[in-house]
Amino acid sequence: MTCLNSRALNRATLARQHLLTRSDTSAPEAVAHLCGLQAQEPQEPFIGLWSRLTDFKPEQLDDALSGRTVVRTHMMRRTVHLITADDALAWRARHDTMLRQRVLGTYRRELAGIDVDEVAAAGRAAMADQQPRTMSELVQALEGRWPGPPRRVLGELLIAALIPMVQLPPRGLWHQTAGVRNLPLATWLERDIAPLPADDNDPVGQQLLRRYLAAYGPAASSDLRAWCGLAGLPAAIKAAREELVVFHDEHGRELLDLPDAPRPHPDTPAPVRFLPAFDNAILGYRDRSRIIDAPHLGLSVAGHRTVLVEGRVTATWTVRNHQLRISPLRPLTALEQEAIHAEAQDLTKFLDEDIEHIQLDTEN
Repeated sequence: MTCLNSRALNRATLARQHLLTRSDTSAPEAVAHLCGLQAQEPQEPFIGLWSRLTDFKPEQLDDALSGRTVVRTHMMRRTVHLITADDALAWRARHDTMLRQRVLGTYRRELAGIDVDEVAAAGRAAMADQQPRTMSELVQALEGRWPGPPRRVLGELLIAALIPMVQLPPRGLWHQTAGVRNLPLATWLERDIAPLPADDNDPVGQQLLRRYLAAYGPAASSDLRAWCGLAGLPAAIKAAREELVVFHDEHGRELLDLPDAPRPHPDTPAPVRFLPAFDNAILGYRDRSRIIDAPHLGLSVAGHRTVLVEGRVTATWTVRNHQLRISPLRPLTALEQEAIHAEAQDLTKFLDEDIEHIQLDTEN
């Protein structure tokens, strides 16, 4: 069995994430290929797509959101994701149990004794008039029947777990700061959510597996589980195993992959890339050592924007007081500093935030 070292896995990840070479695909096609972009910070997906696509313009994603080709919804790991409408409808039922369990697990004490099916039915009845509502407005319609749980807890139960919802534009549009207004997914898209097939081979899980490997592989089953939050998809992996190829990493973990997926040579040069907060190129794995060193793992979950140099997280970046500031995590060579500065100049033009200065710290 072939061993893939960390650098080989890094180059495979970069290639599939469109971070090795920018792609000329459309914004919705990129969102589909990437299996969604984590989007609890509404502006961050724009940066993620800019780093991945040739000549990306913010209005391309705005049009996809306003045109209902792409939606903002809770999906993988109970996190708000930007995901295509087709994938949201196809995948939501497969995520229902996980979403419910995560909310109930987080708020076990506050929701003790609550019949969640009754809450779901009441929530659907409250949304039957097809009018967008904030979380507060939806909770207000129900709290007379369930006065016990805190409003925020009841709202999260409804919106993140029980009723498949979309966060409507202008939330998530470029340079917009609109609050969250919710509408049921099926209402917004005027299409029904696909029911979960009664199939022991888990066909939806198989699709998730193949799509995940296309965008993130080679990967272990624990990486797949960490990405989607589902319980490993063992039936799907078993059903699809014969069509997959198998490797192992330097720690002996079994890695699955699609036979014809790109696996560039480990020595392939990797350009500087600026990543947004919570980018799935980092968060889409249980073992993130292919892209970030262990001492810096906390950066990826704390919402720091990062810079890839030679394919690895090497700096963080912020925009504040008309300055783009880059803080390296290790000493940089002169050539690395030059490449970072060049990419930063292009980024400032894209951000269009009246950035007057690029500050590249030289001490760390």
